[in-house]
Parts: sequence; C-alpha cells; structure tokens
Amino acid sequence: MKILLSMTCLLMFSVIAFSVPAQGAGIWFNEHATPDMGTASAGRAATADNAAIAGDNPAGMTRLDRNELNVGIAPLYYDAKFDTKSSTFGGGDGGSLGGWVPEGSLAYVHSLSPNLKLGLAVSSYFGLGLDYSNDWAGRYYVTETELLTIGINPSIGYKVNDKLSIGAGLNLIYSTLEQKTAINNPEPGVSDGKLKLKDDDIGYGFNLGVLFEATDATRIGMTYRSKVDIEFKDLVSVKGLGSTLGGIFDGDQKIDMDMNLPQAVMLSIYHDVNDKLAVVANLGWQDWSDFGKSDITIKDDSGSTSLTDDRNFKDAWHSAIGVRYRLSPAWMVMSGFAYDSSPVDDKDRTADMPVDRQLRYAIGGQHEYNNDITISAAYELMDGGDAKINQDQGPLTGELKGEYDTNQIHFFTVNVNWRF
Repeated sequence: MKILLSMTCLLMFSVIAFSVPAQGAGIWFNEHATPDMGTASAGRAATADNAAIAGDNPAGMTRLDRNELNVGIAPLYYDAKFDTKSSTFGGGDGGSLGGWVPEGSLAYVHSLSPNLKLGLAVSSYFGLGLDYSNDWAGRYYVTETELLTIGINPSIGYKVNDKLSIGAGLNLIYSTLEQKTAINNPEPGVSDGKLKLKDDDIGYGFNLGVLFEATDATRIGMTYRSKVDIEFKDLVSVKGLGSTLGGIFDGDQKIDMDMNLPQAVMLSIYHDVNDKLAVVANLGWQDWSDFGKSDITIKDDSGSTSLTDDRNFKDAWHSAIGVRYRLSPAWMVMSGFAYDSSPVDDKDRTADMPVDRQLRYAIGGQHEYNNDITISAAYELMDGGDAKINQDQGPLTGELKGEYDTNQIHFFTVNVNWRF
C-alpha cells in the first residue's frame, strides 16, 4: 500500500517537478559581462585579447603578455507575456512575466611565464526565472519558477609551440532552485493548495580548450564544457491540500531530484581581413537531450520509489557571426548575430520552461583609454520566439494552449579590462 501511495504522489509531483527557467526560461546563457557581447559571442573561443578568455577558452590565455583583470556588469531586462488560447480551468494570461535582473562577471589571468598562465573566472551561464500571476490559466502547471547558477572556474593554459596552446579548468557551480505551483483540489468548494520546491546544491565539472594560430591573421579555438550534476534533496513542501490529496501526500515522503546542466562544445574562428576589419564566427552543440531528463526519488518509511522524468528534449545547435571594425588605434566598433535552435518541439514545451529558438542581435564599442585600460560597452536583443504550448497533463492539471506574444531579453554590459 505504501508503494502505491508513493507512486500516486510521484505522479502528482512529476507534473511540475522539473523546474528550469534559464535566461528566457531554459536558454543557455552566452551573455556574460564581457566585450564579446558586442558580437553576440561570435569568436568567443578564438579572439583571446582580454582576460575574459580565462572562462571562455583557457588555452587563449597564452596570448596575453601581462597579468590582466576584466570586470563587468550586465543588467538584463526580461520581457515576456503569454497569450492563452484555451484552458480547462480558465484564468488569465499570467501578466508581465519578466523584469530587471542583475548580472556580472570577473576574470583574471596571471602570467607565470610567456608560455604558462593561470586564470580565474566567475560568472553565471545558466538561470533566470518566470513569475506568473496566481490566477493565470496555467496555474496548475507553474506560478513561479527560478533557477540561478554561479560558476567559479580556475584554469591553466600552456603554449606548446608557436601555433598550438592548450588549457583546462575546473567548474564549481552553485545552483539554487525555487518553483511554486497551485494544486487543484478535486473536492467541490475547496480552494487550491500550494506546492513549493526549494533547495540549493554545488556541482562540479571541467572544461578543456585548444587554440590553434594558423597564421598571424587567423586563429581557431575549440572548447568543451562537461555536464554538471546537480542534486536537490528533500525539496518539496505542500500546503492547503483537501482530504483526497491530503490522504495521498501525508507529509512523510522525502522527494529528491537530480538534473544535469548540459555538456557543450564550441568551435570559434577569428580572422583579420585587414588592419581594420576582423571577422569572427562560432559553431556550437549543447547536450539538451540529457538535460531534459531528471531522476526523481520518493522516500518514505517503506523504502523508496524512483523514475526518470523525460521531457523529450533534443540537442541544440548554436551558430554566430560578427565583425569588429577599428575606427582608429583607440576606438573599435562591433556587431554580431547568433542563432540557437530550439531544444524542444511545440508538443513537448511546458509553461515552466517555454524555450524556443533564439535569435540574437548585438552591437558594441571599445575604447583603449591607455596602454593599460580598455573600456567596452554593448547591447544585445534576444528574440526567444513564440514558444507555443499545447499541453494536457490530466484531470487535475487540465489543458493549456497558447503562445508568448512577447518573449525577449534586453542585455546591457559595461566592462573594464586592466593590464598590469
């Protein structure tokens, strides 16, 4: 009997268990408070002309001839609005889902010798959130969701010869998860209950990098970032259940969830067309199919019950192209465009993670204040697509159909690079 109750509880819980908002609710965050935001991250693993390369491709640190520190801020504004087409239980569109979110980054490269460099980078590359109104049409799917990450990445880079450099780093990722949803009590006249997920964890991974300087004008960078396993323990609290659901979820269960931040590969190219114009580009892959699976375990006095919740995610592809044009020895302007494919089909997309294909448009500028200090600024608009939703997860959750009329993020950054 205990196992049957646990399975019933697990079925109820799995409706909302996998909470992954992320920069537009599920998007890999290419935007750091670094100069390459001005090219929509194009050339990120190959440009290697400031300390931010410590977090992007540790092999590129060997191109820096002094110690360097890069510090930046990157506030973003998330603008999203859902348009409900149909809903079993009625309700509104959810209101304005976004708002301002602060972000920043720091990177330092220390030169032990011309061929050996140490680096440290601190930033977030995954996480954000959504906040729907409590009476919206999808309240039994999610009302609020937030996943935030902060990564610390110590690294080392070594120049093998005049053409080849290699690098490696350790990723320490602190993640915090919070998600809320309404629970539809089946008894007439009983108001909705509330379910809340909240926990944090530290995960570990690594990154590898290679930089090949084919000619004085052309270099190719490639990076690999491993998956990071995040384990959230005993993360569920429930309030306001009626007699039916209250008899199923008696409060003795402990619910855990394991998820993986996806592994990723990126290839970048930097090419000087002449002494004023440079072209940069990326091609990348992200293992979202693994990220879309979460292991859920319920523990009670009689033992434990486990299953894997598969959201049918598929791997995503990233591409970007940009230009850098030097107006004068001290001034440079940048622009870029990036495309990221959707990791989920329309039929599998959910309201707690309305991720679609992403288009990024960027402009930026850079000023060399003197031989030691360079100041950069950039703006990027990310179009997150209409992220159509067509879900029906049972009698308590109901049907939800609609799309996001607005689904954009505005990124801004100012950063300073200091050489000493």
